[in-house]
Amino acid sequence: MFRALVLLFVFVLSLSALSDKELLKRANGFVKSTSKSNQFRAYNDYKNLYLRSLMGEKSKLKVSALQGIVSSGNKLHIDVSQYEDELEKSKPKTKYKAPKSKNIKSKNRTNLKVKSSHRLKSIRWKNDRLVMAFDKKLRSNQINYFTLYDSKTKKYKYVFDIHASMLTRSQNLRKDGVEKIKLAQFNSNTLRLVIQNNKKLTIRFKKESRELIVNISGVKKSKKTTYTAPSPKRLDRNKVIVIDPGHGGKDPGAVGYKKYREKVVVLQISQELKKILRDRGYKVYMTRDSDKFVRLRNRTQYANKKNADLFISIHANAVGKKNAKKVHGIECYFLDKSRSSRAKRVAASENKADMSDMGYYGKESFLNTLNSHNIVAANKLAIDLQRATLASLKKSYKNVKDAGVRQGPFWVLVGAQMPAVLVEVGFITHPKEARNLVNRNYQKKMAVGLANGVERYFLNN
Repeated sequence: MFRALVLLFVFVLSLSALSDKELLKRANGFVKSTSKSNQFRAYNDYKNLYLRSLMGEKSKLKVSALQGIVSSGNKLHIDVSQYEDELEKSKPKTKYKAPKSKNIKSKNRTNLKVKSSHRLKSIRWKNDRLVMAFDKKLRSNQINYFTLYDSKTKKYKYVFDIHASMLTRSQNLRKDGVEKIKLAQFNSNTLRLVIQNNKKLTIRFKKESRELIVNISGVKKSKKTTYTAPSPKRLDRNKVIVIDPGHGGKDPGAVGYKKYREKVVVLQISQELKKILRDRGYKVYMTRDSDKFVRLRNRTQYANKKNADLFISIHANAVGKKNAKKVHGIECYFLDKSRSSRAKRVAASENKADMSDMGYYGKESFLNTLNSHNIVAANKLAIDLQRATLASLKKSYKNVKDAGVRQGPFWVLVGAQMPAVLVEVGFITHPKEARNLVNRNYQKKMAVGLANGVERYFLNN
């Protein structure tokens, strides 16, 4: 632990040698690179600038840092929705608020005169059409559609302003070939859907009772790429990996559908992963190989003593009964002082088993100092594990959901002197996903995917 703190302190001092202007210039240079490693460096620099802006109350630096975090994070497929929301609030004026500039063309704009009385219930893709469902029948004059073009950035924006409100926070949607689709509450009465692209699109829409249906055409479809596991023969096998099955002993972890226990499921998956990695020539250790309780602080200490190259903590997620049938998916987390409510909720569940190690405020203070090259490496590892696991499972199982790579304040990862990630293999509270998680064939395919992710990481780094 002391060694980790010293390394962190040295890293922070090295960054402080650069001025804000120099660090921003370096980050802007990295983000333009096609190299994945440089893009990670840019993301890390922007995060440092963001922290400096908060400490120094520098509003302009904060906006520049947030723009960089969002830009680099989207390239790396990191969930940066929280930063996007903060960026929207930080900007004094939105660049596209009104098309008055000579560089901007606008058409099809109408005035809104109806007070908001509708709520958005759901938004989904149906046969390549975006369907927005509301709680009441829509009127034509509730929908305001206009297009914008900025000749400087060469961006097209197709904007829907709907007199309605959302039940959830803003969200980004995805469609192959479209640069960005964002839905947000523009003001208390207006729900705004923005479709942005660097090429012109054809947008058609129609109103059907309580639904607004948007059809997007003119999209240049990208060629589908398939994930291929790297060949084991090409890899350096002199690597040590510590696998950490979460919970154990007196701590059952989450108890889910049909009283399946997290500690049992994650141990079974971890044992499968250990076998596969050992068969491929790696040195593999486990923090527990039976149903015993291990304190959180002892898990990374064990990995440090083994001089591990990677630390992978395996867990299963859970939600309350109210949402048990709705929430499912596989997630990978790396350590960071996340502001995401979702990450904090998951971390709180995983952290509660061992609260005696350090008080709440002590943990918060320590997490605030975290910012090292290991976090960047762990981010890369989390992405590789996520991609490979999904690829392995989707060959045999339908409806496997990608819940994303996220950052979170997981105490089990603190103190690791190597890239460390926490894998949430699924929701043990979801009926279908829970049945999969206790299925030995499903466990083996998941373990194969995780092993392929490890190999992909070492191959690229």
